Amino acid sequence: MNAMARGPELSIIVPTFNERENAPMLVERLRDVLRQENWEIIFVDDDSTDGTSDVIRTIAQQDSRVRCVQRIGRRGLSSACIEGLLASSATYLAVMDADLQHDESLLPKMLAAMKSEDLDVVVGSRYLEGGSVGDWTDSRLSLSQLATRLSRLVVKASLSDPMSGFFMIQRRTLNGAVRNMSAIGYKILADLFASSPQSLRFRELPYEFRARRAGVSKLDSGIMWDYIMLLLDKLVGHFVPVRFLSFSLVGGVGVFVHLAVVSTLFLGFDVSFVASQTVATMVAMVSNFALNNLITYRDRRLRGWRWVRGLFTFVIACSVGAFANVGVASYVFVNNREWALAALAGVMVSVVWNFAVTAVYTWNKPKVA
Repeated sequence: MNAMARGPELSIIVPTFNERENAPMLVERLRDVLRQENWEIIFVDDDSTDGTSDVIRTIAQQDSRVRCVQRIGRRGLSSACIEGLLASSATYLAVMDADLQHDESLLPKMLAAMKSEDLDVVVGSRYLEGGSVGDWTDSRLSLSQLATRLSRLVVKASLSDPMSGFFMIQRRTLNGAVRNMSAIGYKILADLFASSPQSLRFRELPYEFRARRAGVSKLDSGIMWDYIMLLLDKLVGHFVPVRFLSFSLVGGVGVFVHLAVVSTLFLGFDVSFVASQTVATMVAMVSNFALNNLITYRDRRLRGWRWVRGLFTFVIACSVGAFANVGVASYVFVNNREWALAALAGVMVSVVWNFAVTAVYTWNKPKVA
């Protein structure tokens, strides 16, 4: 039986969003460095707007080792990688980026190390001797180093580069950890190590991080927030859903927005208290919706008319939550006479209500036709 008739031994998972120029070059480079291996590449595309998935399918028509998984209405590097990993039957699974910043020539060395040393994970490290972060700015290097230090809260293994997005794992390792993984944000390696029920045998190999070949970097201000949410999910996610924590933090910001608007209108412009309170309530609701759409539901972010519809459902849900707040607080106060406890009970009921209802009706996952 020839190599093409057998299932692949190595599967390379590549998450993409608007990488139509880089994807063909990556495939060409893999063909060159993996000549002796039985491999496949699975691109997991988050519904790119530049036709990336069409480009990949065109390549796949000529090469059966190339596959495309297109996701509709979902975003996120970690969740994309997990879907790609689970879509493969290979024994060895690699994860790398599509932007050509990871050194594909390291893959054969990773595979050889996996086989010869019976490792669970082989990590491409930028921080070992012989490795490099390339032309990073001082601010980006400092941010990466801070993220590495924070990872020690949940990753106990002595990795030099727990933030690496370039690694290879055994199928059995994935199977043991995948049901515990958070799939939040971009740092899937840290998630993998923190989610494994047992210590993982690993080795790190140095490589030089290259400059992006084409396209635009996906790094933005939300990446660090996603990372913090991942850490929180690993630390307290067994007790409180991490989205609920984020939703509650945004609600806390909304309290300050509310008070700022009331004081500005009532004290600064002599507007009646009722009118000031009404305007402040609406402003706080809109700001809470916008912030939750930006960070809490970053992977389900609403745009265009869906944003307008989402705001409407959010306001309706929160209005009902406000009535529930007053009703529960009043009931507790009448029966207990502890005003602080009554107020807290009302707040908790409204926050839980708002979170539960908006998760279903505001940021529900869209149906695929």
